[in-house]
Amino acid sequence: MLAEIKGINEECGVFGIWGHDKAAELTYYGLHSMQHRGQEGAGIVVSKDKELTGYKQLGLVNDVFKQVKFDDLSGKIALGHVRYATQGGKGLENVQPLLFQSLTSGMALAHNGNLMNATVLREELEKEGSIFQTTSDTEVLAHLMKRSGEINETTISEALNRVKGAYAYLILEDDTLYAALDPAGIRPLSIGRIGEAYVVASETCAFDQIGATFEREILPGELIKINQDGLTSFRFAPRDKRRMCAMEYVYLSRPDSDLNYVNVHASRKQMGKELAKEAPIDADLVIGVPDSSISAAIGYAEESQLPYEMGIIKNRYVGRTFIQPSQELRELGVKMKLSPVRGIVEGKRVIMIDDSIVRGTTSRRIVKMLKDAGAREVHVRIASPVITDPCYYGIDMSTKKELIGANYSIEEIGELIGADSIAYLSEQGLENAIVKDKTIHQGVCMACMTGVYPVAPADEKEKDISNC
Repeated sequence: MLAEIKGINEECGVFGIWGHDKAAELTYYGLHSMQHRGQEGAGIVVSKDKELTGYKQLGLVNDVFKQVKFDDLSGKIALGHVRYATQGGKGLENVQPLLFQSLTSGMALAHNGNLMNATVLREELEKEGSIFQTTSDTEVLAHLMKRSGEINETTISEALNRVKGAYAYLILEDDTLYAALDPAGIRPLSIGRIGEAYVVASETCAFDQIGATFEREILPGELIKINQDGLTSFRFAPRDKRRMCAMEYVYLSRPDSDLNYVNVHASRKQMGKELAKEAPIDADLVIGVPDSSISAAIGYAEESQLPYEMGIIKNRYVGRTFIQPSQELRELGVKMKLSPVRGIVEGKRVIMIDDSIVRGTTSRRIVKMLKDAGAREVHVRIASPVITDPCYYGIDMSTKKELIGANYSIEEIGELIGADSIAYLSEQGLENAIVKDKTIHQGVCMACMTGVYPVAPADEKEKDISNC
């Protein structure tokens, strides 16, 4: 898994706004800022006079909405979603927000994450008469809420206590916007303000895009209700130490986002510094694999007092090949996306910083490219621990048998990718780079690196990697 062309992909991004005359337009810009979280589909639902109207389509945000007249999506409350799909379920019906209409009210639902017990719950609901319109695990929560009739903080809390996994939900019901975060706080979700309006988004970069100010994180196990009475907080589950997904910091989120009060770029830069302390090597220069590894490469260069150089160029006019759910397409995209700078690396001992390795195929190709460009030595340094286990929480991670770190030693991985040496950041080094203040319940989930899951599947049936 190397930067942006590998095997780690985020499930989705959510955005909601309450109380703004240009709610749909601001949602569009918010989704555009989170395009990196999903490129297979996008949608917006707005509420006007308690009437819900939506538009969604497959494709990029720009493409989905380029023909849309936003006057047709008028209203002061809006909910938006960008989607990345894993195995199956790539049809338009699974693009979110999911919109449900009944005789008495309408409801829209957007979800980032994965429900580990979705299959079990779906079977239970179908036996009781529920008819599902999608193959998305998101629809399970809708059926659980509607079983109790009215949608309110009580019925939502009851439904949330039935699901298991990692999730950030936004729910729009008539003129009320709800937001909820899983009890372990694995997925990111923040609250902002723009004037008198409230904004909720997966990443704070969306706030910057629309001129909103950050207010606070939504806490693990917290349910937020926003309506004409303002913002009200409820607790549907006990608060525990937060376990924010480490890969959000390592790879997934934008560098200008702050997650759990920690800036992504700053944490990546510190990962590079920690890596330089743990795994120094004699070399001439440091380079990073664009884009998510650049911050770590800068940190490594600073700590090791070596020059940082732009040794690999990214072609900005090639789509993000990694987002395609086919490994063959990911691999074909490497040569199109990345090019070595011969004038920088030729004859040099190069330290190549990358954020992670999943299968190793892309790493091998990049190392070969650098050596073909004349690099005398290529020393690979990975700014995260070895990935040894699959993710069940909403990241499109390979099965264990496909993970190079689960099947080979670090020395063998170095040989397989053709590196002159290789080293990974330790688990403690990663935590040092991310966790700044444990008194505010900061903490990270490193399940894909340790095999220790903060929310453990009860049985194999619950280990389905579903679609948000």
